[in-house]
Amino acid sequence: MSEKITFRIASIEDLPIIVEIYNSTIPSRMVTADTEPVTVTDRLDWFHDHNPSKRPLWVVEYEGEICGWVSLQSFYGRPAYHATAEISIYLHGDFRGKGLGKEIISKVIEECPTYGIDTLLGFIFGHNEPSIRLFSSFGFEQWAHLPEVAELDGIKRDLLILGKKIS
Repeated sequence: MSEKITFRIASIEDLPIIVEIYNSTIPSRMVTADTEPVTVTDRLDWFHDHNPSKRPLWVVEYEGEICGWVSLQSFYGRPAYHATAEISIYLHGDFRGKGLGKEIISKVIEECPTYGIDTLLGFIFGHNEPSIRLFSSFGFEQWAHLPEVAELDGIKRDLLILGKKIS
């Protein structure tokens, strides 16, 4: 892993930049099903749902500057799924396409046993080919195809669920 990239557990003071990075992805219609910007207040419950000892939210820094964030969230909210988590990665526009996604996924996979996670899921729009390629390069496979479940600007979009067994 590059010595220029570091990870740390997000603090509430990081929430404005986390929201800014998230909102920067909305116009592309490639990454999120949100169609309008969210506010810091909108994301407070989401932020507090993360638990540094079980479902962390990390900020990612490149050469000391926050370039993105990555989170692990519980899947489906039922106890039997405790070892399964959804991974979400968001990068600031200035840092996309530079290979940081690979470093981030690698770090998260490495950390999964620490959090008792043996299955990772990625929820990715079917037209988001860069993310599909990225996750596939780590051995994620398509486990589900939900056709036309989202509508973005009048266009029906598919959602893919990519999965990987960690252990």
